[in-house]
Amino acid sequence: MAYSHCIMHGINMTSAYDQQKAAVASGAWLLYRYDPRLTDQGKPPLQLDCKAPSMALKDYAYKETRYTMLTKSKPEEAARLVELAQQDVSRRWEVFQRLADVTHGGNGEKKE
Repeated sequence: MAYSHCIMHGINMTSAYDQQKAAVASGAWLLYRYDPRLTDQGKPPLQLDCKAPSMALKDYAYKETRYTMLTKSKPEEAARLVELAQQDVSRRWEVFQRLADVTHGGNGEKKE
């Protein structure tokens, strides 16, 4: 699965890579791999390939016209929804981090 930007997102397509990086930095898009065969090697099957979110979701989302449109027509609703989305991002990161650490320390070494 891949994040694929398009012109309908309302971004400058010459800087699309920066928007993709922002999607990961905000936690809107997590980078991970899952390979259950790794458990046979004593390695974690879920590997996070990104760091914890380091920017607010709205700082990523509001670079795209598709998200800012609601801020113009219903600013209170937009603020409420972006806060809910931020909470979802935070919860999702915690869940994925726990899943990656269930049987291993965060560095892939088996817990004793």
